[in-house]
Amino acid sequence: MFVVLGATGNTGSAVVETLLSKKHSVRVIVRSADKGAGWKAKGADVAVASLDDVSVLTKAFEGAKGLYLLVPPNYGAEAWLADQRARMDRAAEAVQKSGVDHVVFLSSVGGHLHGGTGPIRAASYGEQALGCLAKRLTILRPCYFMDNWAPVIRAAKAQGVLPTFIAPTAKILMISTKDIGRIGAEQLMTGGYGKQIVEMAGPEEYSPDQAAAALSQILGKTVTAQHAPLSAVVPTFKSFGFSDEAARLFEEMYTAFSKGAIGYEHPDKLVRGTVTLDDALRTMV
Repeated sequence: MFVVLGATGNTGSAVVETLLSKKHSVRVIVRSADKGAGWKAKGADVAVASLDDVSVLTKAFEGAKGLYLLVPPNYGAEAWLADQRARMDRAAEAVQKSGVDHVVFLSSVGGHLHGGTGPIRAASYGEQALGCLAKRLTILRPCYFMDNWAPVIRAAKAQGVLPTFIAPTAKILMISTKDIGRIGAEQLMTGGYGKQIVEMAGPEEYSPDQAAAALSQILGKTVTAQHAPLSAVVPTFKSFGFSDEAARLFEEMYTAFSKGAIGYEHPDKLVRGTVTLDDALRTMV
């Protein structure tokens, strides 16, 4: 049986869908029974557990030959990094106590770096924590999520603008969460060996200008990428309910990306997804 944490999210749901389509036995871990009802109807086993309860989480992991693990962030936490690291410690403890054979952990591009990377610092910490305890560990390091455009599509529809903290002409690697989940499921089915790093990206690089052009075609109206200054990151994210620390970490991350300070550890070994930005945006719209 494979166990999937984060099945109600974008990457986790793609992991479950892929595994079920291949007729594998799957247990999804959710915070409440109602959140697992849809998966139960599709044939998955449902376990209700929280990252705050190591004993219940350990029981949910037991018997798994593979675990897809992500640690959902609570961006409202005042001491965000400390809170995320504590969650990661509890998850790692449950991995050790359950004896699960193989962990596929969702990290991030830049996960090998240990400072100046904003919220990616928490992913780096997770890699280290699991690296000491997991029997076999596969670390997924995706780049910028195509799905990050979803929250600003409303502005594109209403005002014809696509707000972004990325320079409009700058081409960056982006990947669909569907590809991340599919690749994660494939790694689970393969079984892993030792410690592996899987760095991934979409089929090509894309710029905000290209995202705006694709939305113009999809929506049938002109959409223009609107470049916001990095000084606007903190107030913008705080308006979304992020704590001051979490918002400042995102400012740190965007600043590092703008300077080219965050990248892949093994850029010549990228695993490429197949979902194009146009296809991803059509699904979001």
